[in-house]
Amino acid sequence: MKTMSIPIRVVGPGSQPQDEAAQCLDMSRDVDRFAMPRVPERADPHALAEAAETLEEFYEALEAWDPALGGSGPRLNLRGASPAALVIVNQVLGEGEVSIRIDGDCRARIQESVFAGIWRAFELDADDRLRDDWIEAAPLPAIALDAALAAAAPVLPLVEVPDGAMNSPALLAEIRARVEARKRGDPAHVLNLTLFPLTAEDHVVLERALPVGPVAIMSRGFGNCRVTSTLARNVWRVQYFNTMNTLILNTLEVVEAPEVAIAADCDLTDSRERFAELIAWMKEGVD
Repeated sequence: MKTMSIPIRVVGPGSQPQDEAAQCLDMSRDVDRFAMPRVPERADPHALAEAAETLEEFYEALEAWDPALGGSGPRLNLRGASPAALVIVNQVLGEGEVSIRIDGDCRARIQESVFAGIWRAFELDADDRLRDDWIEAAPLPAIALDAALAAAAPVLPLVEVPDGAMNSPALLAEIRARVEARKRGDPAHVLNLTLFPLTAEDHVVLERALPVGPVAIMSRGFGNCRVTSTLARNVWRVQYFNTMNTLILNTLEVVEAPEVAIAADCDLTDSRERFAELIAWMKEGVD
């Protein structure tokens, strides 16, 4: 009998070479989690008491507001607060994921606090001097929406289409129709530019028809999302970047405010509960 050599392949755990470690992309570890701000330990007692009273006044208005019913949320002007109390207010509110910059005729800098939907806002004059200073509860501060709308035209301009443009004329026709037909509260109409084959000439056409507006929003979560108003009514550029700052999704949205930038009703409700805890902690520091 002739002996036959039969190759045997071993499979299963431990059967494969283990010389090299698996190569994986690094994942971001900078995922924000809520942490209750700490009351300053060595704060001036009078400044701490004033800050606690200021935030309690805001909370009383916040408690009476139901975000599910719509309408404007409470707003508290801080121009009369002392500098020492403002330092404490800013410290305990902290910085959340969303920041807003408004330029043009209206200039403002806005930072979401660690309490989602509660915003710290400053309005500036042409010489960067403080014009107004306040706390506001809202899905998105009213000044940002007003500035975007005030600068925008109700219709898209007609622009010259150069040779080499392929899909931009059809995209503009679709956006123009959506802008003219839109009613407040309609669902957002999203155009995913990442999926369209766009030439350099197409991008030029879109930039001419949809110039950059005065409102820029940065939402920092897992990666970054940059939202920019345009000079067309209710049209926003929304761009998503991964943790290596590579553009992974490029969209145009026809909507009053992109969902990624606004605080949900449930977030506002949760923030109200946490805000009550913050005030209780501050009062303990005063006592």
